[in-house]
Amino acid sequence: MKLVSVILSGGAGTRLWPVSRRAHPKPFMVLGGRTLLEQAIVRGQGCGAVETMIVANQDHLVLTQAVIAAMANKPRTRYLLEPKGRNTGPAVALAALAAAEAHGQDVVLLVLPADHLIADAQAFVADALRAVELARKGRLVVFGIQPSSPETGFGYIEVSKVGQEPQTVLRFVEKPNLAIAQEYLATGRFYWNSGMFCFTASTILGAFRKHAPDVLDAAKESMATAEARADSLSFSAEAFCLQPDISLDYAVMERADNVTVIPAKFPWSDVGAWSAVADAHTADANGNTLACQEAIDWVAVDTTGTHVHVESHGQKRVVATIGVKDLVVVHTPDALLVANKWQAQDVKKVVNTLTQRHIDSPQHQSTLLPAEVIRPWGTYATLREESGYKVKRIVVRKGQSLSLQYHHRRAEHWVLVRGQGIVQIGDLEYPTSAGEYRYVPLGERHRLVNTGADDLILVEVQCGDYLGEDDIVRLADLYGRAGGDSNPGKPRR
Repeated sequence: MKLVSVILSGGAGTRLWPVSRRAHPKPFMVLGGRTLLEQAIVRGQGCGAVETMIVANQDHLVLTQAVIAAMANKPRTRYLLEPKGRNTGPAVALAALAAAEAHGQDVVLLVLPADHLIADAQAFVADALRAVELARKGRLVVFGIQPSSPETGFGYIEVSKVGQEPQTVLRFVEKPNLAIAQEYLATGRFYWNSGMFCFTASTILGAFRKHAPDVLDAAKESMATAEARADSLSFSAEAFCLQPDISLDYAVMERADNVTVIPAKFPWSDVGAWSAVADAHTADANGNTLACQEAIDWVAVDTTGTHVHVESHGQKRVVATIGVKDLVVVHTPDALLVANKWQAQDVKKVVNTLTQRHIDSPQHQSTLLPAEVIRPWGTYATLREESGYKVKRIVVRKGQSLSLQYHHRRAEHWVLVRGQGIVQIGDLEYPTSAGEYRYVPLGERHRLVNTGADDLILVEVQCGDYLGEDDIVRLADLYGRAGGDSNPGKPRR
C-alpha cells in the first residue's frame, strides 16, 4: 500500500512578522538551518512516502520550487496550486481526489502542515507508522499533543484519559478561553490538536461524502476544471472560490465516529509566535538566544531571556542590549520589532495596524513583500528608495534570465558587480562583465541573461516619477509570465 505525504503550505504567519509576510510566509522561515517547509517534506520522506503533494498558494510556487531544488534528496513532488486560500477542508479533499486518481483509493495520506517544528524525527516516524496501520483499518487518525500549559491558541481533543496508546476521540473542542483551558488540563482527558492527520483516500472521501458533501462536490468541480501539467494542478479561480471556507476539523473530524487519536511521543511546536522561535534555539547561560544567517556581533550587557533575530543582507551588524529582560528583537533591512516575549502573540495586532494605515502601497509593502524577494530567476532586494529613485541589488542565478520587458515610467542604470552576462537593449545585445555599466532608457525593451558559471550580481538604479513593482510589461519570459499591467500605479494582485 502506497503512502503520499500531503504538505499543507498555507497560512500567513502574521505573528512572526517582520520575517513572515504574505508573499513570504512562515513555511519559508529558516529554523535550524532549514526552512520549516523542507523539514515537513523530510518527515514525509522518512515515513516512506512515494510522492510529496504540496498544497500551496499559486503565488508561492517559485518559493516552494526553490526549497525543493536546494534539497540533497529531492522528492517526487506534485503541486496543487490554490488561487486563494480555502482552509484545510477543501485542501484535503482536493489532495485526496488527486492521490486516489494517481495511486488508487487505498493510498494512505499523511497530512502535515508545513509550519511545524518537530525536533525528534525518529520518534515522529515511529508514531506516523502507527498511524498508517490504523488508517489502513479505516480509521481517521489525528495526532494529539499532551498539553504542558493551558494554551488558548490550540484546539483540543477529548478522550477517556490521556495515555500512551491510541484512543477513540470523544469530541473536538475549538480554542478555549484561559479558564476553560485550565479546566481541560485539570481533567487529564484532553490533548492539543496538532492538525496532523492520517487516513486512506477512500476513508476520507467517504467521510466527506457523508458529513460534508458540499465540500466534496465543490472539490470535484475544481478538479474537473483544473489545468494539469507534468507536476502540478492549477485550479480555476471561479470554480475554486465556490468551495466552502471550512477546516477539516469542522467539515469531517468533529462529525465522524471513526476518529482515533495517537498520542505524540515527539516534541512538537507550531512555531506560532516569536517566543516559540526562541524556544527552538539553544540558550546561553543567561537564557538569551540568537538567530542569524550572517555574522553579527551581539553585545549583551545585563541581558536575560532575550531573543535576537537579524537579517542584514550579508552586512555585518553590531547589536547591543543593555539592562533588558524577556525581549524579542527582530531586525530586517526594512523593519524592526521590539516586543516583550510574553506578548509575542500581539505581533498580529501590529500587522493589522499597518494594513489599516494603508501603508502597503507599491512604495511600502512591509507586510506583503520580504526585504529580499525571491523570483524564478533569482532574488532582488531594495537597498535605498527616495522620491525619484530606487537602488536594488539583483542576483540572477546561473543559467537564468530576466524577462524581455519594458517600463512606462522609469529608466534604469545597471552596473554588474559580479559575474558575466548578455544585456539586451532594444535590438542590440551587449556582452557585459563585472565592473561594466549599461543604461536602459524609459520605454526601451531590455533583458539580462546570466551566461557565467556563477551567480550574477547587479546593482540597479531606477529613476522616474513612479517606481512600483507593477510598472512592468513582459514581452517574453522563460517562466510563463509574459504580459503585464498597462496601468502602472495600480497595486498588483
